[in-house]
Amino acid sequence: MKSIKIFLASLLFVCYANGQENNDQKKDSVQNLNEIVIKGQLKYKREKSTTVSKMPLNNIENPQVYNTVTNELLKEQVVTNFNDALKNATGVTRLWESTGRGGDGAEFFSMRGFSVQPTMVNGLPSINNGTIDPINVDNIEVLKGPSGTLFGSSLISYGGLINIVTKKPYSVFGGEIGYVSGTYGADRLTADINTPLNSDVSLRINTAYNKENSFQDAGFSKSFFFAPSLSYKVSDKLSFLINTEFSNRNSANAPMIFLSRYSPLSFNSIDLFEKNYKKSYTSNELSISNPTFNMQAQMLYKLSNSWTSQTVLSRNSSKTDGYYSYLWDSANGDEFTRFISKRNGETYATDIQQNFIGDYKIGNLRNRMVFGIDYLKSNVINGSTNWVGSGTISLVNQTDSGEANLTQAGIDNLLAGTIEPNSDTESQVVSAYVSNVLNITDKLSVMASVRIDEFRGKTSYYAAEEVKGQVAVSPKFGAVYQIIENKVSIFGNYMNGFKNVEPGQVDVDGTNTRTATFNPEHANQYEFGIKTNLYKDIISASLSYYNINVENRLMTDPNNPNASIQGGEVDSKGVELSVTVNPVKGLNIIAGYSNNKSKVVKETAGDGYLGLRPEEAGPETLINLWANYTIKTGDLKGFGIGFGGNYASEHKTLNRSNIGTFSLPEYTILNSALSYNNDKFNLTLKVNNLLNDKYYTGWSTITPQRLRSLVAGLTYKF
Repeated sequence: MKSIKIFLASLLFVCYANGQENNDQKKDSVQNLNEIVIKGQLKYKREKSTTVSKMPLNNIENPQVYNTVTNELLKEQVVTNFNDALKNATGVTRLWESTGRGGDGAEFFSMRGFSVQPTMVNGLPSINNGTIDPINVDNIEVLKGPSGTLFGSSLISYGGLINIVTKKPYSVFGGEIGYVSGTYGADRLTADINTPLNSDVSLRINTAYNKENSFQDAGFSKSFFFAPSLSYKVSDKLSFLINTEFSNRNSANAPMIFLSRYSPLSFNSIDLFEKNYKKSYTSNELSISNPTFNMQAQMLYKLSNSWTSQTVLSRNSSKTDGYYSYLWDSANGDEFTRFISKRNGETYATDIQQNFIGDYKIGNLRNRMVFGIDYLKSNVINGSTNWVGSGTISLVNQTDSGEANLTQAGIDNLLAGTIEPNSDTESQVVSAYVSNVLNITDKLSVMASVRIDEFRGKTSYYAAEEVKGQVAVSPKFGAVYQIIENKVSIFGNYMNGFKNVEPGQVDVDGTNTRTATFNPEHANQYEFGIKTNLYKDIISASLSYYNINVENRLMTDPNNPNASIQGGEVDSKGVELSVTVNPVKGLNIIAGYSNNKSKVVKETAGDGYLGLRPEEAGPETLINLWANYTIKTGDLKGFGIGFGGNYASEHKTLNRSNIGTFSLPEYTILNSALSYNNDKFNLTLKVNNLLNDKYYTGWSTITPQRLRSLVAGLTYKF
């Protein structure tokens, strides 16, 4: 109730502050603005990005592949969570749901054979131990491949990165209020309100209250999100933008079911898990809270007609407070043991960037350049209890010996007197980078980039030793040739990513084990393909082939099982096709296909990974499709129908030669929607998982996914 009161109070404040002055004129201005934005563009496409390359660059002239998931698409699909949003991105699938625990509690996704979390907002670090509410999303940029040159290594993946571009204030009054209700007790109230405070200052507030239950026998989530942003144009040269986000999510999450990583696999069929599909193995008393704060302050100063200075300060914190549990395979073909802890910790991140962005000529050759410095400091503070066993679950007999203890009082009694040592994991990264795009001709451009990065501190929440100082150099090269200018381009790139490696044990001759430092891991990608923007901008597509090689991975020393050496390698290669099309007026389609071949090509014999597909690589083949048709004329003007879904091939969630392989079956999930839209209202009825199929995701785990659900959304626009 407190969250709802805050929500309603914020709406009343903004509406009152705006007053009644020239409301009709401002409403007309908003409608005209929206028409200008959509006209001549693909509805599901953002043609230009300022964050992918840290400079304004059209997609067709960028040698890097990226997908965008737009706010317009999220509205059509009545998207209320981040996972459903990313189902529209080519080659992306979720591995782990959010656990809420400190350090790595956000959702994990797989991209190009490697796991990744959403850790970027507007190109800046934004750590979250829970989930992300999509209310403040203008679009989601999914950058493909190792992107260490411009974004460093601490918060991204060799497969790519996920960047959220937030909504920004604009110069007229307008907005919308929405309500969504659905299956499993889903209720969601949202608002997006923009108001100019004067001719130079505008305020925009996005806010959401969300609650829903699980499709299983226990589990829920309640969240409140509040995101005010302020723009201030001081002069034609100087402007400021401040973006803030406050959120709090309280949830009871079903424990992840882990297959044993250390004993021979005792399961060979999904049947036992299907029989227990709706069992949560938790209770609603065992909840976890994830308050999050994110602030970004940007100053843009136009130094000249060719150069702009961008100064950015970002501050982020995410807290974990509550109960987290998991089920661990007893390796007897039946039983799992529940382990539980009360987690208490907080993650802080501070990032300062200074960029200089230029668009200038040397002779007749156009150059676009960004060069800058970046300082990132992060701390992960932990003061949790220890882990205790709280019962054994039998899948065969469907019994739970610890079910009686699934209360706060019962678990607190088990945890009494246990504690993990208090810790503060700190890291600091100082970087300098430069990237330049040179137009040799109007059709041919080349990109050259490099980053120098120094890392100090602990490489992860779980690291035992500190890195005293690791220096990495990360280059990037690309070339684009526009066969038809602004319509068809062929491209190629070499991209590099890296990961800092914590000190470990080495032993040169088997008699002298000692701690030593290692070099950073490196991932090198080669990619080439074609991008199109054809037929009066109604077809946009990209087709590419990539090959990523990761080297310098730590592996067990064959002469000493307690020591490590560098030399492990992973290969990941594949094909991706993304299409956005508006073939006839009112019909919009977005589709994607990806096929990834990934395997460990060098590893210590006996570790169990050599020659096999890594478990984090996810399904080999992924397909996504969404099509929506809206009637534009006649008596049925405004009515629309949408249909689409996702396909994933078999996923080897556990895949080790010394333990065994357990596969999650392939699946096809279909969704459909009916809608009516006019200048004032939008009404949408959506069915997710239309055929009520059972399907799973995992990463050495088995996690049942949501069954069929029905949602209805109503939006009032002003």
